[in-house]
Amino acid sequence: MSAQEAGQSGVHADPSHQAWAAADPLLRVSGVSKSYGGRIGCADVTFDLYPGEVMGIVGESGSGKSTLLSCLAGHLVPDRGEVLFDTRAGGLRDTMTMSEPERRMLSRTDWAFVHQNPRDGLRMGVSAGGNVGERLMAVGARHYGQIRDQALDWLDRVEIAADRVDDRPGAFSGGMQQRLQIARNLVTGPRLVFMDEPTGGLDVSVQARLLDLLRGLVREMGLSAIIVTHDLAVVRLLADRLMVMKSGRVVEAGLTDQVLDDPQHGYTQLLVSSVLQV
Repeated sequence: MSAQEAGQSGVHADPSHQAWAAADPLLRVSGVSKSYGGRIGCADVTFDLYPGEVMGIVGESGSGKSTLLSCLAGHLVPDRGEVLFDTRAGGLRDTMTMSEPERRMLSRTDWAFVHQNPRDGLRMGVSAGGNVGERLMAVGARHYGQIRDQALDWLDRVEIAADRVDDRPGAFSGGMQQRLQIARNLVTGPRLVFMDEPTGGLDVSVQARLLDLLRGLVREMGLSAIIVTHDLAVVRLLADRLMVMKSGRVVEAGLTDQVLDDPQHGYTQLLVSSVLQV
């Protein structure tokens, strides 16, 4: 069985994956497809994601990775397929058939979405502390002192000084805005985080700090995550497994180091070699 077939069938041929496979999947994606008229956004994508696992999705612009992420996160409705999530109360449930209130609650509690442009994930007219506090209030927190304390704790964890708690995000650098968006998303302890090009648009030194922060938080909190990026260095550092997409289809999948060190598909080989030549 090829890496592509193993990844798409949910059968993980590599024995090192058994630690995850022994658990029930947190997310089960089956046959997800989305088209825009005659153009394929993504086609027949199938995989399982396990608790504590990070999946990277890579490909050039137009490969379908962002369309797939939007379908998984509920921002787009796929034409076909299922996105099953292991809910706390009801086990695996199809997120596409949930009621709107259920989906909204899921996005506030067990799910989080980190946008490439932090302005898309922040309230720019609200203070840094207020951005973090709003997420807590959305899940029922009401004690102002406790909310502020948690906001201060999370600002510290993402390396934003306490004396900036009342500053608005517009006064922050791009890297600080991205760290604030991460704090806003992770403060409620989600089980699954979707990340869309989390280091895009940042200079190299800021990227390195952000990646180090993300890696520490993912491991510390035991997060499951799906990360879409065109940067192979990002998935090398953060992702346990990797899917490579081209023209809306998964062309190769497997353990990250295995795929990047010994790519089997010609397109993956081209992606890896282009990085090596830079």
